[in-house]
Amino acid sequence: MIWTVILLVHALLLYFILTDRSRSKKEPPLDKGLIPWLGHALEFGKDASKFLNRMKMKHGDIFTVRAAGRYVTVLLDPHSYDAVINDSESLDFTRYAQVLMERIFNLRLSHHQMAKAKVVMKKHFMGMNLATLNSTMDRHLQALLKAEMPPNQKDWKEEGLFDFSYRLLFKAGYLTLFGAEQNNNSTDPSSVYEGYKTFDGLLTKMARGTLKSEERRTAQSLRQRLWELLAPAGLTEDSVSSHWLYAYRRLLKEEGADEETQKRAVLMQLWATQGNVGPAAFWLLGYLLTNSKALMAVKREFSQISQMETSETPVFDSALEESLRLTAAPFITREVVREKTLHMADGQEYLLRKGDRVCLFPFNSPQMDPEIYHEPQKYKYNRFLNKDGSVKKSFYKGGKQLKYYTMPWGAGTNGCVGKQFAINTIRQFVYKVLTNYDVELCDPNAQMPGVNAGRYGFGMLQPEGDLLVRFKLRKTH
Repeated sequence: MIWTVILLVHALLLYFILTDRSRSKKEPPLDKGLIPWLGHALEFGKDASKFLNRMKMKHGDIFTVRAAGRYVTVLLDPHSYDAVINDSESLDFTRYAQVLMERIFNLRLSHHQMAKAKVVMKKHFMGMNLATLNSTMDRHLQALLKAEMPPNQKDWKEEGLFDFSYRLLFKAGYLTLFGAEQNNNSTDPSSVYEGYKTFDGLLTKMARGTLKSEERRTAQSLRQRLWELLAPAGLTEDSVSSHWLYAYRRLLKEEGADEETQKRAVLMQLWATQGNVGPAAFWLLGYLLTNSKALMAVKREFSQISQMETSETPVFDSALEESLRLTAAPFITREVVREKTLHMADGQEYLLRKGDRVCLFPFNSPQMDPEIYHEPQKYKYNRFLNKDGSVKKSFYKGGKQLKYYTMPWGAGTNGCVGKQFAINTIRQFVYKVLTNYDVELCDPNAQMPGVNAGRYGFGMLQPEGDLLVRFKLRKTH
């Protein structure tokens, strides 16, 4: 027993020695933290935005931190982002994506399978296919809203805005994209939503590998339940709107994936398509309801259009862009598969070590950078409009115009394939809510809830708490 303990201690010491390192002159500033191996993992996971701002104040726009045995180089200069985004030879996206897939969905897909799947997705979220999806989504939103507030109900209905937005958009998206109405398996969208919502609450811990034993059992049980509920989705081509899922499953089958793997991949697609739209709609509606000037401007624009599908909505688009600037916070992560010299926009050069990770965090810069946006913490619905009402695309840092001035949809191989469908869905939802219903805050002085800081890096932020609203069907004359 004593010798076993001694051997373990020696093994741990050897591991720490081998994984510890010092910085060479060519490399970015290195901050290992005080705790061996763990480094800054706890602070990074607790509030990534706050932590990375502290590191930027200490080290500048590029630095390397140790977190749970890994070394992560963080780049926060948007002028230099292309040096990472456009390099697919030295920097690989799929390796980290595969780590997350296995941790969250217990799923393994090869680089080849992932690349071919992306091609399939793009085809089905463009042109006439996109028009079909928009039309189907519109029909489901209409039906779900009608069920929420029947025409004969005259009283106000009170509800948390986040729960309302997330629930309705999840159900509408599930019915639209997963062909639930065609499955004939009596899968209730509410059952899928409730299971998914609990699963989503554990998602960041799954991604970081920090689940407690009881949470791990819960996550596995939820995964199993959702795999069963989603099993029939995409097996047939009956539903026009779910052609994309049928094509996706067929591709996986051709690539050698068995039915179990396909079910797991379908759950991943449920998360990818439904995990961000509801929260994004919540933030936008919340900011509008707590900013009377913004609400009036959007309502005025909506009152002047005849058809949502064909009309241009620059005021709404700016209001949405501003909301996303404040609440979209994904990491863009690459694995260094070959030693690389990173050329910064300011002329500096830094060596990136093979085996490290590189991380961009657009939420901190450009989106919340006070040099780019005056009073970045404030919601300004017209921030992305010029004085003449045209779309504003010119933003500057260090006197130089930015290519990336806001990045809610990622970029490069991280870019969201369903971006336009998501935007259309949010627009349809907000339009229906604001034009068909009287909606107001239960407390006229209510403020927007704070964000759940643990979700930085995983797409749309979610609130701590909710915003209580009341609504009723608008009277028509």
